[in-house]
Amino acid sequence: MASKYKGYTGNILDINLTTGSVGTYEVSDRDRERFIGGRFLTTKILLDELKTGIDPLSPDNILVVMTSPLTGTGAPSTSRFDVSAKSPQTGAIGHSNSGGNFGMHLKRAGWDGIIIRGKADHPVYIDISDDTVQILDAAGLWGMNTEEAQQAMGEKKAGKLVIGPGGENLVKYAIIVSQERVHGRSGMGAVMGSKNLKGIVAKGSKKIELHDPEGFKKTIRKWVNMLKAHPATGDMAPKYGTSGFLNTLSDHNALPTKNFSSGTYKDSQMITGQTLAETRLVKNAGCVSCPIRCARVVNINGREVKGPEYEILCLLGSNMLINDMDAIIQWNYELDLLGIDTISTGTVMGFAAELHEKGLWDSGVEFGKKDNISQILRAIAFREGVGNDLAEGVRYLSGKYGGQAFAPHVKGMELAAYEPRGAVGHGLGYATANRGACHLDGGYMIYFEATGPAILDPLHYRSKPGYTVLDQNLLSAISAGGNCLFTSWTFLPGILFKIPESKIASWIATKVLTYSWLSVDLMLGLPPALMMFHLPMLPHTKAIKQATGMEMDFGKFLRMGARGYTLERLYNLREGFSAKDDTLPARFTDEEQIPGNAKTKVPMGKMMPKYYRLRGWDQHGVPTAKTLKSLDLEDIRIP
Repeated sequence: MASKYKGYTGNILDINLTTGSVGTYEVSDRDRERFIGGRFLTTKILLDELKTGIDPLSPDNILVVMTSPLTGTGAPSTSRFDVSAKSPQTGAIGHSNSGGNFGMHLKRAGWDGIIIRGKADHPVYIDISDDTVQILDAAGLWGMNTEEAQQAMGEKKAGKLVIGPGGENLVKYAIIVSQERVHGRSGMGAVMGSKNLKGIVAKGSKKIELHDPEGFKKTIRKWVNMLKAHPATGDMAPKYGTSGFLNTLSDHNALPTKNFSSGTYKDSQMITGQTLAETRLVKNAGCVSCPIRCARVVNINGREVKGPEYEILCLLGSNMLINDMDAIIQWNYELDLLGIDTISTGTVMGFAAELHEKGLWDSGVEFGKKDNISQILRAIAFREGVGNDLAEGVRYLSGKYGGQAFAPHVKGMELAAYEPRGAVGHGLGYATANRGACHLDGGYMIYFEATGPAILDPLHYRSKPGYTVLDQNLLSAISAGGNCLFTSWTFLPGILFKIPESKIASWIATKVLTYSWLSVDLMLGLPPALMMFHLPMLPHTKAIKQATGMEMDFGKFLRMGARGYTLERLYNLREGFSAKDDTLPARFTDEEQIPGNAKTKVPMGKMMPKYYRLRGWDQHGVPTAKTLKSLDLEDIRIP
């Protein structure tokens, strides 16, 4: 069905690998208005198409690749696209976002997205060239790593998606790779592998039409200049990448150390982004159309390859009590080739090391031991020996070997690299994130509690429910619209980055931000009609309106975020999740991080009731009928 809105192609492929059939899938403009694109539109499709309770690794699951209206338009940081399915890692909604070039090429071929059903009876890959779609034999590609597979799958200028051995062997946290960018979380690579699908190639010659091309160009020019001038996106991120704040997190007791048993690492300086920039960085890189250029390029054995980001420097560094940056750089490269999520892998390894320390399981993984890690990573990817258990993740390991109290996962997804006892709002985000313990899905409250320029009191629990709901709505809307979440960093004016230079000014700013929580709570209850404006520090709304012709402003944008987040909640409720799953392991809720300081526990019981109330969910975490009506979700029915 053609769309009246620009920015979309209006076409979605529908491919059944069991039958080999290729067709199209209809999406209404009403659903485009409600869910915009990306992860929200895919969730609606999953709710419509999947039966309750299916096995995520069975042919009954579907894999949905979806772009957004800004994808490929040239707007800043808009090469993003989403891959979604029921997650084999959690059993909940699974979605993962990447800045590889595939989404851009898919739209140029004339397609907003792809729905992939069934399972091929042998390894295959999909080739999309404008209107021509072929399912081709991939027997020769099966077993290749992600770099080899992309090189073998046709011309260089095409967009490509591939899995590595991790996906082929159904590692629960297997990834999908496009160029060197990764769909890392929730096990989408395993879903792809379960369908015998090695990869997808897309290329095309079509142009993306815009509603107001001249106005769009002006907005984009101003936006790029703002990103380049802002301290976070024009200075810190290009200089030091995502690991530039690693030392700051250690100073704030929020750096996971020794399987999240501590928030401070004595050797943190040895694995920071600053040390990487000074000693190993070859040059910067970045995603297509991104002016931030936060990606690191390093040298391994005479080759220039993607360097490590913050998450792996922490999770295979401080979390494993390893301070060897060169070793972590090597492991980062190996994990991408094998097709395994660096975040889950690091957290799994830390948990296995504590199991070993406590005498619960001898896997060969130990704190501070690095000489066997490369072999263990390969064992995970190929499910060999202890790797077969490690490939199942922390939830499985804790069920088999014990240690549930210190098993760092939520809903089956391993915690990302932030210690929640040092930032309780971030802990609330982990507990309530729809896809599990994700720092981004949870709202990235750490930016306001530790890494940003003027921070909230990280242990002040009353302020956190409102800020967490606001952040979750805003970031999920940004993602669904097609932008990288780093573009949200400009939401805090650049002048605030000078505040930390003065202790008095920093103290005042922290108090003001922390105790403005009531105004945030009130704003969350305002109808969109009272927020019919565009914020200069949030150009996303104006760009979407100019690209599509769709009515969009700050109020509608926030409401869309709330709608999409609640839609994902409805999916999880349908699959059997409930309020009991919105929690953290006992280590974070019952044990003081700093002995004698009762505030250094995450007070989930104090924060959850207010969080539910601000979301319009009842005490059991179920959206009320009034909320569904206000969010235009009355047509969504769950058992």
